Amino acid sequence: MNMLSQPRPSFKAQMHQAREEAIVEATSRLLGIKGFETMTVDEVAATVGIAKASLYKHFAGKDDLCAAAMVHGVGRLQRFLAELSAELSPLQRLQALLHWLLELQLGDDTPLLPERNSALAQALRGCDVYHASMQEVSACILGWIVQAQAAGQLRRELPPDVVLCALLARSADPMLAMLRERGYGNAEILAWAMDTCLSGLVPQPAAELRA
Repeated sequence: MNMLSQPRPSFKAQMHQAREEAIVEATSRLLGIKGFETMTVDEVAATVGIAKASLYKHFAGKDDLCAAAMVHGVGRLQRFLAELSAELSPLQRLQALLHWLLELQLGDDTPLLPERNSALAQALRGCDVYHASMQEVSACILGWIVQAQAAGQLRRELPPDVVLCALLARSADPMLAMLRERGYGNAEILAWAMDTCLSGLVPQPAAELRA
């Protein structure tokens, strides 16, 4: 028996969805560049090229806007993790994740984790979709960390949660912005940030431990 196909959304519904996606994309960029406290709804509307009244047909206010942007950001991370090659070792997957997180920050994109007790954290408190998505992401990464520790690729004495937090924290590390302000290029900053993070997580050769 043939399955009935889903009816195609109307043109009006498609335009509504496209506008909503544009609003979320604009919010993501402004949130990464200006931060939650400085960004305004007026700026989002102006970036999309719509009236603020039209924006309010999609989102009730700034908190809802930024919650949608954060959910969008976690969705990008979920797709990135899902698309990593199955041939990569657990450590290689974690290295790829770290590289992606650092590039995200260097591109002034939406942070994946709000600062503790910040206004953005307060806005996300009731966003169940964001927290559920972050729990799913964390569980996936923790699995790779445990596998890498079992294979001797990461320090076994560190609790997996410590490694997880060390990796995710780099998505909001002020070191990257500080180095860029000092005139260093993104390629140099990326290499140094990767090295300084991973050097404390991977086992040291016995000769270095004796030094």
